Amino acid sequence: MSTEHRGKIAPCRIISRREPSHRGCRFAHGAAVSRTLWPALLLLTYAVIFGLRSLGGGLLVFDDHPGQLYRLHHAVALGWAPWRLNPGWWAGYAELQYYPPGAAWLGALVHTASLGALGVDGAYRALLWVAWTLPGITTFALLARVLGNSWLALPGAFVALTLSAGSRSGVEEGLRWGLVAARLGWGLLPLVALSLTSWVEGARRAPLATALLIAAVVLLHPAHAPAALALLALGAWLGEGMTRRRIVQAAATAALALGLAAVWLLPLLVHLRMALPLAWGDSSPSGLFWQIARPLVIVMILTQAAAWIGMRRAGDGSPVERWLHAQSPAMAGMIAFDALVAGPLGILWLPADRLVDSFLLAVIIGAALIAPRLAGALRRAGVPTAATMLLGALALSGGSPEPALTLWPSRGEWPKYGEVVRGMRIDALWQALREAPPGRVLFLRSSVALDYHPEWWRAHSHITALTPVQSGRAILNGTFTHPSPVAGRTYSGSAGSRPITKLVEERDGLTLFGRPLESMTPGEFEGWARELGIAAVVAPEEDAGKLAFLESGSEFMRPRVIGPFRVYLARAPRPLPEPVGPQTWRLASPGGAGWRAAGIAYSPLWTAQSDGKTLPVRGRDGMLEVEVPRAGADITLRHVSGMAEHAGGWISALSAVTLAIAALLRRRGSS
Repeated sequence: MSTEHRGKIAPCRIISRREPSHRGCRFAHGAAVSRTLWPALLLLTYAVIFGLRSLGGGLLVFDDHPGQLYRLHHAVALGWAPWRLNPGWWAGYAELQYYPPGAAWLGALVHTASLGALGVDGAYRALLWVAWTLPGITTFALLARVLGNSWLALPGAFVALTLSAGSRSGVEEGLRWGLVAARLGWGLLPLVALSLTSWVEGARRAPLATALLIAAVVLLHPAHAPAALALLALGAWLGEGMTRRRIVQAAATAALALGLAAVWLLPLLVHLRMALPLAWGDSSPSGLFWQIARPLVIVMILTQAAAWIGMRRAGDGSPVERWLHAQSPAMAGMIAFDALVAGPLGILWLPADRLVDSFLLAVIIGAALIAPRLAGALRRAGVPTAATMLLGALALSGGSPEPALTLWPSRGEWPKYGEVVRGMRIDALWQALREAPPGRVLFLRSSVALDYHPEWWRAHSHITALTPVQSGRAILNGTFTHPSPVAGRTYSGSAGSRPITKLVEERDGLTLFGRPLESMTPGEFEGWARELGIAAVVAPEEDAGKLAFLESGSEFMRPRVIGPFRVYLARAPRPLPEPVGPQTWRLASPGGAGWRAAGIAYSPLWTAQSDGKTLPVRGRDGMLEVEVPRAGADITLRHVSGMAEHAGGWISALSAVTLAIAALLRRRGSS
């Protein structure tokens, strides 16, 4: 059967106006629905059972999840505007401006749509269900459309759903570890491809829906944007129809997509120095090779090569098949260029290892295109195709340090909020911090260990990241590896705009402010504490022998032991700017005239006023300073949107209006 006719139903013959179809037609339609329904139900049944086991029973708090939940709290409590400063972490940071806001916005949308019936925790749990199922559902929809047979789409969709294999968007890292935004953006890529299939097949109209989907990918995680734009560019090159028209349409679609994302993207690019690159992955050629060189991935690459060769020899490949086959070589070329040229020259900000996820998904889809030819061979041998492909994937599902496919959630590896809070007495810790003197809380470690292995990669939870929500106290550290300048200074002792090349977990218990923990002196630490407004320090019991700078100093009292924590409280308060309104703080200035530390992190969006006059501000070592006109001046600090924020908002609004008008005109033209 040719590619053009696979899975299509013969048209029904109309007998009369009263009886527009006959029994054979109804039977054909029912059989087609059955062929589509049962594979989809099988995939969804597996996804639901896995999800109940892994995500049911409470709020998941393994590894990065508490920090991602905190960002959702930010969107709900402070609003969706990306530039809004959150004072809870790292002396204040525009949390959604320097990290993709799409996941937090999606969770806030779920919360709002439920009219508050789903609290923030409930909205986050719903978000995790979306993140878990999305790659499988969208890959199934794409492959069913391209292959014309839902059973043949099932194996590829199952692999996309369960893939781990070191992928930041896979089940282990994207779901269990908490890199939720990466998995959501990755799961949209097959939907981008699906929106382009008719256009690639020769449709004359520009793919308007693709612009909206690419914008969503950018806002969820821009690491997947190159793959989405490559799908569009390759579609213009390999699709049917006039090449010039297709190039113009592709350029307009890309411009519209970037315009829709400009509300976040433009201010990010303008203020990029405020976000230190997180370059802790291995983007060396050897590191990339070993990231890809897993048995399942190698077999999929060889399978795609066989599918491409078979298509070329038979000469029956459709434009869509040629286009999808081209995606993985294109991504491989991008990875090689980034690792060998752009990275060493410092041209691109995105590390090459972040592109591997998109390559893996392209290989999964490309390998799945062999299904019709494999089905023909197996049918002649009387062997079920889908079962054979699934068994082959399962046979290659193992691996180290994480499996190629995560087929079942292991007991104890998906810890929930209640058990961690009770087991580690986190609730008692938060109560003690509520009663601490005014000031910030410094956590000497980024996380709470969930087992007693000595390695830095042991099971852990950054549950202390929720301290501002649960106790009302601002914190330093206690979170995952963070891009703020104050975080970089806490890690290395310098607020310079150098990439952060080591995970914070690797520094836990070893260094603080760039110094070995054992060599920190009381005088050095007290200088940091005064500058950063630290009024409480939380250390784990296992670091007790390294804390002479706290034990022998005069500014902190003897520790209080709470569960596995030692809590040191300052003898005197460390007052911070007092919030007096939305994005507005009051700063007392007891000293004389001149430059004074404001006790909050610097941002280019700060303004300061006193007696109706604007005061000069500047950043020093990542912290804000204000030029005080006189002793006792009453100073108001405001964090307000600037030119880049306004421009990005107007560009996004204009792009949205353009998209709506184009869609309306298209609908009227087709009616």
